[in-house]
Amino acid sequence: MSANPTTAKDDAFGASTPGDTDDDTTVLNATGGDWDDLVDEAAALHEERIVVNMGPQHPSTHGVLRLILELDGETVTEARAGIGYLHTGIEKNMEFRTWTQGVTFCTRMDYVMPIFNEASYCLAVEKALGITDQIPTRASVIRVLMMELNRITSHLVCLATGGMEMGATTVMTIGFRERERILSVFEMITGLRMNNAYIRPGGVAQDIPAGCIDKLRETVPLVSKGLHELELLLNENPILKGRTVDVGFLDLTGCMALGMTGPILRATGLPHDLRKAEPYCGYETYDFEVATRDTCDAYGRLRVRIDEMHQSLRIVEQAIERLDAEPGPVMVEDKKIAWPAQLAVGSDGQGNSLNHIREIMGESMESLIHHFKLVTEGFRVPPGQAYAAIESPKGEMGCHVVSDGGTRPYRVHFRDPSFNNLQGVAAMSEGGSVADVIVAVASIDPVMGGVDR
Repeated sequence: MSANPTTAKDDAFGASTPGDTDDDTTVLNATGGDWDDLVDEAAALHEERIVVNMGPQHPSTHGVLRLILELDGETVTEARAGIGYLHTGIEKNMEFRTWTQGVTFCTRMDYVMPIFNEASYCLAVEKALGITDQIPTRASVIRVLMMELNRITSHLVCLATGGMEMGATTVMTIGFRERERILSVFEMITGLRMNNAYIRPGGVAQDIPAGCIDKLRETVPLVSKGLHELELLLNENPILKGRTVDVGFLDLTGCMALGMTGPILRATGLPHDLRKAEPYCGYETYDFEVATRDTCDAYGRLRVRIDEMHQSLRIVEQAIERLDAEPGPVMVEDKKIAWPAQLAVGSDGQGNSLNHIREIMGESMESLIHHFKLVTEGFRVPPGQAYAAIESPKGEMGCHVVSDGGTRPYRVHFRDPSFNNLQGVAAMSEGGSVADVIVAVASIDPVMGGVDR
């Protein structure tokens, strides 16, 4: 590939149109040959910039993220994140559904951590209803169990896809192997592997099924063993450390300025975790530690996520013991709010079983009316607004709900951590190489379903 600096008037290849540039503007024409030679020549001129689109369909841009990179040779001089390629319209759609139906929408936002989307939304609705203290203990324990299992699956996807982007296929296979173990538990409890719509305003959709405790007790040691395998593969791997140490650097000041939370913030040494700072769902009663590092780089974020998965397993073990010891309801007592929590499916797999219908109709006419009104119209939330924030795998996941007193939300808005954390792309990438951009974005762990809601 040869390069011939010409003026706009002499440009035989149509790289620029006469009149678009000044006569003394240098135009670089690539006419075949070696790409490295072209890059070296362009860098030597110090007059050319190469703008490269990375994504939105690219194996290293996490879904439909588009990165606009300005390069000087192999060095990134400017990096911008272009978002808005998913167009799911979830927040707007929720205004046209009942408060309970909203769960079905928000669970699909960040599809890697659906349980956290549901939890933040339901906690905000419960706060607006004023029933936060009425949520049954067992329901809160189940929520904690599901969230911590989901935290592990989310981090596993981060490590697996991040490893694949750097060329480590074994990390991908091990990460997804361990994730499958947990997804089988999700399927057993909720009927679905993802987009579960399991956490509902007032509690959870239904209690854990028979045999679930035993399956959990079998699964936890297996996942723990798999995590150890990942650690042996990653922690002191010289190739991995060469790609991640001092790459994607962003210190505490930068995180605070950009509103970045989660493992990125904790990798700067600040032990900020909403489970400790502003506990919810009874997290203050669990014994666990907040994982931190002080390296401020991609390697530190990797180690924080691995440490957090071990802490999540600690919490899961405590939750299993509590579920084994404390039977009880899993939905708030108020029948005007409580969506039917113990549904029995018919023998054909569709609709309620005859016994379930017989029980609803046999209790009282009032309960039948409440059931009918609840399912068809939904409950009313008093006028006002509420905000609930939780510690998701990626950082602070917040939900702001506004009610005008009706059976549907007036407005729902989510503070998704991926959206805020993506602001750090420029700070982490500029001054580094193109290969470092891949590592920096992987260390942010964005999921575009949460960004473009």
